Amino acid sequence: MSSEAFKIIDLYERHATDWDKDRERCLFEKPWLDRFLSLIPPGGSILDMGCGSGEPIARFFIEHGYEVTGADSSPSLIGICNSRFPMQHWNVADMRGLHLNQRFDGIIAWDSFFHLCPEDQRRMFPVFQEHSAPNAALMFTSGTSQGEAIGEYRGEPLYHGSLDTMEYRELLHISGFEIVSHVERDVGCGLRTIWLAHLRK
Repeated sequence: MSSEAFKIIDLYERHATDWDKDRERCLFEKPWLDRFLSLIPPGGSILDMGCGSGEPIARFFIEHGYEVTGADSSPSLIGICNSRFPMQHWNVADMRGLHLNQRFDGIIAWDSFFHLCPEDQRRMFPVFQEHSAPNAALMFTSGTSQGEAIGEYRGEPLYHGSLDTMEYRELLHISGFEIVSHVERDVGCGLRTIWLAHLRK
């Protein structure tokens, strides 16, 4: 099943315009975005890993006065970001190999991190740490148990991977992050499982 993980980048690139049209703009994530921003200084810097087309999450941050740097493996999605928000910073990059030589006040990987296979998810925690300023906030969505699952987008397989809850806790701790909030299958957020943490001083 993990072979489907290698198709994610191509899937999003081929369907970039479709995905942008299909992406909800109602911002049901707002309560979590507000919690995330409460941990970041006003006007601080945010790294959006797997930023997609920048709608609606990056727009939310930008409109609230934050400086956004986005990274996505799809050139077409980054092109949309550049056209919409030319004053921000957008990078065609795979989050797994990200080295921006910059530290951010907040890092978010919303509905992107969980497309990585379990092995790659484990390797992401040093990447989070590398890009985190002192006391930086980190928020990502995940599964609830170790394994892989295949969803569907526009008739094609859509890969999701997950570690178990205890391993996420351990990896966060080892990487220097303290959990602020964790909710499994949040009813108010489309049954997403969400982690919010900050880097210990």
